[in-house]
Amino acid sequence: MKRIGVILSGCGVYDGSEIHEAVLALLAIERAGAEAICMAPDIQQMHVINHFTGQAESGQQRGVLAESARIARGKVVDVATVSIQDIDGLVIPGGYGAAKNLCDFAVKGAECSVQPDVEQLVREMVDKGKPVAAICIAPALLAKILQGYSPRLTIGNDPDTAAALTAMGAQHVDCPVNEIVVDEKNRLVSTPAYMLAGDIAEAATGIEKAVQQLLAMI
Repeated sequence: MKRIGVILSGCGVYDGSEIHEAVLALLAIERAGAEAICMAPDIQQMHVINHFTGQAESGQQRGVLAESARIARGKVVDVATVSIQDIDGLVIPGGYGAAKNLCDFAVKGAECSVQPDVEQLVREMVDKGKPVAAICIAPALLAKILQGYSPRLTIGNDPDTAAALTAMGAQHVDCPVNEIVVDEKNRLVSTPAYMLAGDIAEAATGIEKAVQQLLAMI
């Protein structure tokens, strides 16, 4: 059975993983007959957002690994403990957590840095030719990690975000919500999901295609 790592970044679109995207990816992996291995870095979130009011909660702290366990139903491991021998492919859902916790793209744009354990795993996967799929804003993470690789990626069609990816050395490709962009050379797949999606059904189409393509590349 193929084993697919899923890097989570917390729980909730504004400060963690986008829940719909994460669950749709997990569902697509399981339906394809593969096994999902959920993982997250054992770090503190950048901040905590009240998802009802949309406001930051002062004085609160939450751990990315513990919050990710909400999506994984408790079955999640520290990404620092994962070896590329443990998995055949990797999926990174979006949500602001991908741009706030896995890296600081939300704050620094093209000058961002990536959480070291996440960076190491992604780079080793790509260097060994194991496929990686990135959803929504998560391609920004790949653009930074793979500077010098000229990765071919999409975040949909937002010009400012696309320009930031280009500034990091990526080749950005405009893409509709229900499609994917494949980088055969670096073995990457990306899809816009909620960068463009108006509802969960729109997000699902591209995510399912991305997971199917990832599995076909193993």
